Amino acid sequence: MAGNAEMASLEESFRKFAIYGDTKATGQEMNGKNWAKLCKDCKVTDGKSVTSTDVDIVFSKVKGKTARVINYEEFKKALEELAPKRFKDKSKEEAYEAICQLVAGKEPINVGVTKAKTVGAVERLTDTSKYTGSHKERFDESGKGKGKSGRENIVDTSGYVSAYKNAGTYDAKVKK
Repeated sequence: MAGNAEMASLEESFRKFAIYGDTKATGQEMNGKNWAKLCKDCKVTDGKSVTSTDVDIVFSKVKGKTARVINYEEFKKALEELAPKRFKDKSKEEAYEAICQLVAGKEPINVGVTKAKTVGAVERLTDTSKYTGSHKERFDESGKGKGKSGRENIVDTSGYVSAYKNAGTYDAKVKK
């Protein structure tokens, strides 16, 4: 079978694809959508010998009767099912190793994600060094926002008068 390091990177790929697009996912189980994405992104589906329909059928075969997800062991079984179909000219073991190499170490690809680009007016409007008045107080010298302290006047409730130079020294004097 495949090497130990390869199995670790195969499991890492499984976890990355399992949590893709789902904020509540733990990485222990993968749904059908993410299984199909893994097969597509790792070039397991080639459009000829392995199609998206084949991928869906294999997923349905390896998952439990009422389950909607597969775990890592079922994932390896699914790869074993697809391997001879994808690599027809190789033996079952060689095909499994080859399909593991396709998947190992891969991450989900973000396709169709638009990049935010700044053009003339936007750049001028978002340059914090040109801000004036109360807006200027919301950012430090580097242009990073100050958060709540930049929006509100936070009241000092320490009990000392503002700008009192010995503020916070009472406890030290009383202990002596």
